[in-house]
Amino acid sequence: MSPGKEVFKGVEWRIRVADGSSEVLVPATGFARKTWRVIKGLISGLALKVWMFLKRAWAIAANDPRKVIHCIKVGLALTIVSLFYFMRPLYDGVGRNAMWAVMTVVVVFEPTVGETLYKCMNRVCGTFLAGFLAVGVHWFASRSGERFEPLVMGASVFLLASAATFSRLNPSAKSLFDYGAMIFILTFSFVAVSGYRVHKLFDLAHQRISTIIIGTSLCILVIMLVCPIWSGQELHSLIVHNMDKLADSLDVCATRYFNHSGECTNSNEEADKKLQGYKCVLSSKATEESMANFGRWEPSHGQFNFRHPWKQYLKIGASMRCCAYCIEALSSCINSENKAAESIKKHLSSSCLKVSSSSSSAIRELAETVKTMKKSSIVDLLVGEMNSAVQELQNDLKSLSYLLNPSTTPEKKKLETACIEATTTVPLMEFIPVVTLASILIEIAVRIEAVVDAVEELAKSAEFRIDDDDKSKQSKIKDKIVSEEEKIEGTTKALQRV
Repeated sequence: MSPGKEVFKGVEWRIRVADGSSEVLVPATGFARKTWRVIKGLISGLALKVWMFLKRAWAIAANDPRKVIHCIKVGLALTIVSLFYFMRPLYDGVGRNAMWAVMTVVVVFEPTVGETLYKCMNRVCGTFLAGFLAVGVHWFASRSGERFEPLVMGASVFLLASAATFSRLNPSAKSLFDYGAMIFILTFSFVAVSGYRVHKLFDLAHQRISTIIIGTSLCILVIMLVCPIWSGQELHSLIVHNMDKLADSLDVCATRYFNHSGECTNSNEEADKKLQGYKCVLSSKATEESMANFGRWEPSHGQFNFRHPWKQYLKIGASMRCCAYCIEALSSCINSENKAAESIKKHLSSSCLKVSSSSSSAIRELAETVKTMKKSSIVDLLVGEMNSAVQELQNDLKSLSYLLNPSTTPEKKKLETACIEATTTVPLMEFIPVVTLASILIEIAVRIEAVVDAVEELAKSAEFRIDDDDKSKQSKIKDKIVSEEEKIEGTTKALQRV
């Protein structure tokens, strides 16, 4: 390359401004280069979105591998049922209606065994009943003459479709036969209307019922033989986890309220997560009802018999939600703008923490009882400890009247110490927050007894076994109660020093 060309390439076009300065003129970018930049940005943006989608999908699969297993089972069932199209002997046996078998697999295959059985049985029964009635109505209409045949068919469709739709509005029938009623309406209307123009109506109904039976049978075999997920087992685990979350939320609420420095034994993030556990209990009603409904369709599996009292789990869930509502009110006391007097908090901290600790221990023991399906006499011991803590808290609340009226004579020496610390009369507004919290704790203890009764009824109905390690567990629980009381006393002394 010659030096002249190098000099020419380095030449810049400048424009001189009135003030003496100069600006460099940059040549405009070409249309092709602009287009390439736009296309490159779109490709990179699309690739980034695809990568983020794959990353989220991998996280979902790693968090719950059962979802991947369900997808594999659906693909397996569809592959097997597609053989009715690929293999000539099978295709000749069911004809073009083999597509109904494929559609059956798509619409009835669900993640759990109970839900799949529910849809399969409803679909088979609804299809069989609708096909039988459609053939009978067609036979009756065909003997009414060509003039009245359309009227008979139209009237039958109107009456039966209206009656089936009305049954779907009945709450008791809706939970068991809602899907079957919908399939009945669809099948009867399809077969009855098609039969008016199709002469081989019996063959049409027979092939449709046969293909649906094939599809449902295949779904049942795959869902029960390949990594089955039972609705009853899911409901059982959900109740146990909700009990643990309820106990964690109760512990964190009381600890945070009476912890002057705002610090907890766990990290703030973990404590916040435990504090929000009661919300899972409040939002699980619909899930519990659907699982209990599907669990009734499942055969005997594991520790659960065919007639396992699944409805009793709903009573336990309802009792836990009553406690969760109180814990929600309890959590609002933490961020209340009306702050309680420190002397009142010190006076009630020991009894409040004792009620919270004994209540959460009772809930955890109930969760262990349901989880292991073994009766335990330790629950009575924990409930008795909880009631004694509630009685102590009620006595402390009664003694607060002295702080409102110092002229009243205290009856206990414990009050004298508390009264000496209160050098002036405490205003009424500083009583309300801590008294509200104590009242909620007492109400929670009362509602926990309802949970205990529901679990005991479940243990009686499901015939839970007797725990052989009751004596050793009782000694451990007593030691645990003593250690918790010492811990609470230490926390109370630390608050008093503050």
